Amino acid sequence: MIELNYRNIRKEVIGEENGLNIQEEFDNYSDKIRQIIADLNSNKDKPGQNLQWMNLGYNEETIWYVKEYAAMVENRFDDIIILGLGGSALGGKAVCEALLPPYWNFLTKEQRNNYPRIFFLDNIDPDQMSSLLKIVNLKKTLINVITKSGSTAEVMAQYMVLKDLLESELGDDYRKNVIATTDINMGILKQLSDQEGYKTFYIPDDVGGRFSVFSAVGLLPFALVGINIEEITQGIKDMDLALKNTDINYNIAAQNALIHYLMNTKKNKSISVMMPYSNRLRFVADWYCQLWAESLGKERDKNNNIVHTGQTPVKSIGVTDQHSQIQLYNEGPNDKIINFLRVKEFDTTIEIPKIFEYTGISYLGGKTINKLYQAEADSTMASLIDYKRPNVTITIPRITPYYLGQLLYMFEVQTAITGALYNINAFNQPGVEQSKNYTYALMDRVGYEDSANELKQKLSENLSIV
Repeated sequence: MIELNYRNIRKEVIGEENGLNIQEEFDNYSDKIRQIIADLNSNKDKPGQNLQWMNLGYNEETIWYVKEYAAMVENRFDDIIILGLGGSALGGKAVCEALLPPYWNFLTKEQRNNYPRIFFLDNIDPDQMSSLLKIVNLKKTLINVITKSGSTAEVMAQYMVLKDLLESELGDDYRKNVIATTDINMGILKQLSDQEGYKTFYIPDDVGGRFSVFSAVGLLPFALVGINIEEITQGIKDMDLALKNTDINYNIAAQNALIHYLMNTKKNKSISVMMPYSNRLRFVADWYCQLWAESLGKERDKNNNIVHTGQTPVKSIGVTDQHSQIQLYNEGPNDKIINFLRVKEFDTTIEIPKIFEYTGISYLGGKTINKLYQAEADSTMASLIDYKRPNVTITIPRITPYYLGQLLYMFEVQTAITGALYNINAFNQPGVEQSKNYTYALMDRVGYEDSANELKQKLSENLSIV
């Protein structure tokens, strides 16, 4: 199983000012954590609780439909383009980058075992979109449009561009090159899918975008590029069983949730750094940043009190950011908790040859890149301890579908528990919705005329000040 080492947040290691008496805190919060875990598991099947993501690992029907479609289109497409923003893309991107061989899209078709390349068009930069369309053959490209609401302006704009291009090249047959992942009952994309006859997959009710990676949002792209989705879901189920334990002493999600909550509320650590020591896990850090920020950054608690909660998540990559960000982490404001994400065993071992034996780099010869990588992580952790900076280490045995399923599900449960500790709704995003509504207004969507006039006046005033 995944391991959590929290030794370096203890006051015995980093001092009273920045550290915790962790066992005392576990004991103090034991009953509260027990109740939070019990509530999560008892409410996960109740409508309106936004906890259906806890059941996704057990959804055999979705797995069956996904595998059936993947088999049906096998060898039909050279490329897949995912249209989705935020939770509709970040989880898929994180898993594909972790589990597919590095530089997947640069490999030959034979090296990819005839599976397609996959591109996540997760922004609306016109130059990026134009460049991508120049390197794919749309006739041999599958477009997966992902938006639960069906009205996400950015995704639907991309879809409109690609639909028009596909139809001009393929005529009515273009429909075979489009699949939709959306709400089962409502929304513009649902309506269009029914009208156009697209193959459609559904996101269950009470599953928010940032918690949707194990629904068809993620499982479908994974299956299309040959990732073993049954191993992923087995990892989720095994982790789910472990995290049902209501004793905080044996529940790593609860432990890390409480550590982050206390570091924020008692020790003023307002930043949570996710630092993977594996390039394949770099987009897991991106996914974590959305999950942590959107879930916990809230203005009001459940009692409608203004609280302005939440840690700011930051992505940092080992060893790359040892040569930049660590300077700030060690000597700058002591307002961070560092999450090291480490891998026990890499798939590959690279020997460093014994050359340049009479130079200052001779000590490297005869060792491995792997040993150097681990030494870099150890040294960074040791330096943080020297500067009294709290840090935890999350270790996975290997990067496999099974362990990645465990890891992401553990972070989801950790986030839900942390939200309960803050007494906030970890599953809404009113701040995000406000920005979306402003976008609708500026793009002249019907029903947003009053907002558009007010907003244009506001922007005009700001521009005049500049």
